[in-house]
Amino acid sequence: MKDLVLFIAKALVDNPDQVEVREVTGEKATVLELKVAEGDRGKIIGKEGRIIKAIRVIINSASAKLDKRATVEVVE
Repeated sequence: MKDLVLFIAKALVDNPDQVEVREVTGEKATVLELKVAEGDRGKIIGKEGRIIKAIRVIINSASAKLDKRATVEVVE
């Protein structure tokens, strides 16, 4: 999951070197914390949050196939 988020995020931003993904595993779900450069945050979120919603749908579908739960959060 972490590699998938990293791949998608690096393809969307201007500064792919500053993309970081941290995986926090809990009892029931995994949270993938996505950190990008200040200027690229808008590109990851998109208009009305459409891009981050699409990333979450992809991760949700991929994790469901593995019988797990995962979500993506953008951190500052």
